[in-house]
Amino acid sequence: MVLDAVRAFNKHVLNPVMKLVAGQKYWYAGVIEHTGRRSGRTYTTPVVVERVGDGFIVPLPYGTRVDWLRNVLAAGRATVRVHGETSCAIRPEIIDAATASDQLSPRRRREFARFGIKNFLKMSREPAVAARE
Repeated sequence: MVLDAVRAFNKHVLNPVMKLVAGQKYWYAGVIEHTGRRSGRTYTTPVVVERVGDGFIVPLPYGTRVDWLRNVLAAGRATVRVHGETSCAIRPEIIDAATASDQLSPRRRREFARFGIKNFLKMSREPAVAARE
C-alpha cells in the first residue's frame, strides 16, 4: 500500500531529520515523548501538534494503530514539545474529525480536511504544580 510506504519512509528517513527541528519555537511540527508499553524505553516522535484551549490536538494521518499512539494511550500521558515549550499532557483520547473541527483554527481545519484525516488525538495539559516552600 502507498500509505505503508509513506509511513516507512517517514519513520526511517524523515523522522530522524525532523527530530532535529521539531518542537522549536518557529517550527510547525512538535515532538511527543512517550514510554514504550512493552520496552519501558522513552521514545520521541515528531508530530503536527495544534495547541487548543486546555491542551493539544494531534492529527492521526496514519490511523489509530501506530505504535507511538498506542504507547500514549497505554501510559495515559506524554510530554509534548511545541513552539519551544514543553508540557505534560494527560487524558489522551481519540476523537473524530467533527469533534476536533470545533476546536481547530479555520486554517488547520481546512488543512486536515484536505488530507482526509478522520481521527485525532486530544490531550489535556497537566496543570502546573505549585512549588512547595
